Amino acid sequence: MAKTKKTKEPKIKIKKAKKADFDKIIDLVKELAAFEKLEGPDDIATRRLFKDTFGKKKLINMLVAKEGKDILGYAIYFESYSSFLAKKTLFLEDIFITQSRRNTGIGKLFFDRLIEIANDMGCGRVEWAVLDWNIDAIAFYNKIGATPLSNWEYYRLTL
Repeated sequence: MAKTKKTKEPKIKIKKAKKADFDKIIDLVKELAAFEKLEGPDDIATRRLFKDTFGKKKLINMLVAKEGKDILGYAIYFESYSSFLAKKTLFLEDIFITQSRRNTGIGKLFFDRLIEIANDMGCGRVEWAVLDWNIDAIAFYNKIGATPLSNWEYYRLTL
């Protein structure tokens, strides 16, 4: 019996975003905006996002899910602070996986890495918001052991 050569599929890795990843990340940001029925970033906002991620005065951190050269998702996070815990909080602004690759374990890989980063930063918790109609995301968050905050509502004042 002849041996058949197994071809390995590229493994998905969660990595720090690089400047070269940015065009694909923006495509994913626009895909997220369409999913949420919102307008995506315009050219000026796109330039600000690039500067805030890769510039001299970094305001946010970004991870990507890569399979070979393909970028399948991204996560944007930054540091906030809890006065009650007297510790940093890792706030997850966005986590998005392209539609065709959801339910494949990428979300779990992102959260595993984010929890590792939060622990390395000395954070007391990880927080994020989810749209109340995004039942698939809510089911995933419940599955990984996250709990919704009761008695709290997010408000926004746009400037």
